[in-house]
Amino acid sequence: MSPLPPIRIALVGCGRISANHFEAIDRIEGMTLVAVCDVVEARARAAGEKWHVPSFTSYEQMLAQVPCEAVAIATPSGLHPAHGIAAARAGKHVICEKPMAISLASADELVKACDEAGVQLFVVKQNRLNATVQLVKRALDKGRFGRIYMANATVRWARPQEYYDQAPWRGTWEFDGGAFMNQASHYVDLIQWLVGPVESVMAKTATLARRIEAEDSGAAILKFRNGAIGVLEVTMLTFPKNLEGSITLLGERGTVKIGGTAVNRIEHWQFADYDDDDKLVDAANSAPTSVYGFGHEPYYRNVLRVIRGEAVPDTDGRGGRKSLELVLGIYESAKTGREVPLPLRT
Repeated sequence: MSPLPPIRIALVGCGRISANHFEAIDRIEGMTLVAVCDVVEARARAAGEKWHVPSFTSYEQMLAQVPCEAVAIATPSGLHPAHGIAAARAGKHVICEKPMAISLASADELVKACDEAGVQLFVVKQNRLNATVQLVKRALDKGRFGRIYMANATVRWARPQEYYDQAPWRGTWEFDGGAFMNQASHYVDLIQWLVGPVESVMAKTATLARRIEAEDSGAAILKFRNGAIGVLEVTMLTFPKNLEGSITLLGERGTVKIGGTAVNRIEHWQFADYDDDDKLVDAANSAPTSVYGFGHEPYYRNVLRVIRGEAVPDTDGRGGRKSLELVLGIYESAKTGREVPLPLRT
């Protein structure tokens, strides 16, 4: 039996997050990077030379000239829908960095385009695949917590003004959004993925120290449909460096806190009843060098299996839309000063 041909992937957007994509693709047998694209010629050329693939400054040219099965999109958030729609219409599967869009209308356009083209839409939510997060999800699915009372996500990071100045799209409403939409979006996703649908949200946001359009700090109170109360606390102003990125769940029969650089370390794990998973806690802990963690590789392994018809997507377009809707609910509440029910009216 001859081996299956590799899944060929082209990537657009050779900025900060692209290295995680390149390295994940490189480590997976059955996948190969075939081209890169960036509007900054030097950046595109450097990535192409490093990974020994052709580089482009024109996305349309890359789509037209490079045979591939999928396109990975790592451009500014506000450009994700347009780039994803173009790839779908060219018959390519779409692998989209978070957030998939910065408006529900454009997110829905992207989902529709992929549906109509008969291609898969993958939204990268790599932290769901952390071994620590998977252990917590399994405990929830087994009912070990009993009823969940409180859920907390805390993102106390540092992003200096220089970070925003490096790229003119950062912190803008048109292309990026603020701390909730960009930096903390994985934590917004995790809390609703773990605890369940959010019924309503009350929020306050502020731009306290950075020269950007969107917020650098904020807090939100969530009411979940299951009755639990949640708190999201986010800031990019922690002195002098990242302090914490954590998820805490308090239930009637269990208490768990995951912290570390990228929710990669279980800091507290206690349940009323023993389960064999309790022996896996230490082995699940890891020490990534960045807040991106190690999740891109398992995410791409799922992409490979889905394209080959062997699995379902870990996070598809409709799954990615849920966390986007929660962020937009937070923004609407902060803007109006009112409690905002979910789902949002569109």
